[in-house]
Amino acid sequence: MASAWTPQTRPDYAGGSLVNLMSSLIEARGGTPDCAALRALPPGEIASVTNLVLLVVDGLGADWLARHAPQGLLGRHQRAAITSVFPPTTAAAIPTFLTGAAPARHGLTGWFTYLRELGCVMTVLPGRPRYGGVGYRGAGVDTERLFALPTVFERIRARGLAVAPAHIAYSDFNRAMSRGAEVRPFETLQQAFRQTLRLVRRARTRQYLYVYWPDLDRIGHEQGIESAAAIAHLHEIERAIGDFISGAAGTDTLLVVTADHGQRDTRPGDRIDLSDHPDIADCLSLPLCGEPRTAYCYLRPSRAAEFPALCRERLGDAAEVVPSQELIEAGLFGPGPVHPRLHERVGDCTLVMRDGYVIGDRLASEKPHTQIGVHGGLSTAELRVPLCVLRS
Repeated sequence: MASAWTPQTRPDYAGGSLVNLMSSLIEARGGTPDCAALRALPPGEIASVTNLVLLVVDGLGADWLARHAPQGLLGRHQRAAITSVFPPTTAAAIPTFLTGAAPARHGLTGWFTYLRELGCVMTVLPGRPRYGGVGYRGAGVDTERLFALPTVFERIRARGLAVAPAHIAYSDFNRAMSRGAEVRPFETLQQAFRQTLRLVRRARTRQYLYVYWPDLDRIGHEQGIESAAAIAHLHEIERAIGDFISGAAGTDTLLVVTADHGQRDTRPGDRIDLSDHPDIADCLSLPLCGEPRTAYCYLRPSRAAEFPALCRERLGDAAEVVPSQELIEAGLFGPGPVHPRLHERVGDCTLVMRDGYVIGDRLASEKPHTQIGVHGGLSTAELRVPLCVLRS
């Protein structure tokens, strides 16, 4: 069915997105991909390499990299700018990196996701109810049944390793989504690359290594992605990559560097608090879900008809109100088969925020929390990520 809503920008699932990148990597390591390979990185080009390393730098946008370090190590080795998934955010993109599937198929659609089967809104990556409390395993939830898709490590025919920050390496979410991988935790950027270098030097057979670095995203949230601290950290990352490539000489290693999403900075006037709009809040049966830039709205039946007009009146040009079914029909969440609970996880309507606007609400247990750098919307700053390829 044709959708009535057509965004100006969208993920390029036909051959230019993170989903296609994972198809290339899976095929290069002997697995069967879900969809077309990445145009910029054909599987045949990389199939024979001994060590295939994917480094995900959380928050590294292609536009931002082009502005701040066009002649840096990553800029010089950038092969293309590709797109993230929708929404372009960690909670939707990391499951794509770990399963090879688009959000339509893996069913994880934002930081706050309503999981009807658990009866609550979850922060899916930390694995706790939004209001707090115990995690998945502590509540008796079988995460292998909850996240039932095969992982990339189970799909490939090569040794698989996941090099991850120690504080998340053995989380309930990572345990489920990294099935089939040998997990190697680290504490610092230098340790991450030392750990990876040790693994490629000791390779006796073809390997696939997934390495995740979170701190650029954290700095962007806290200080702004345009801050001096974020730019300084980019240079630190590039130095660490350069040292790794030098140290890996002779190991037949190919390093692919990309990101889950980019970021853009907000201004104080861009932040909309739902408590300032009680008439809109009164239409909702659940707190806002998803992301501050892509908010899923679960409507009370008695108020559903008036909700779109009310949002347009109160929020003006800050948000576009889209029936969530149209997002699915427009293919924003990517190719399927569609997860059986996808419709439950995107609500009735979605507030797709324009320009730099964000929207949020707070539970009684939540303290005010402001982020400067944000993501999850459809601006090119958030949607476009670099594809950098380096050989040792």
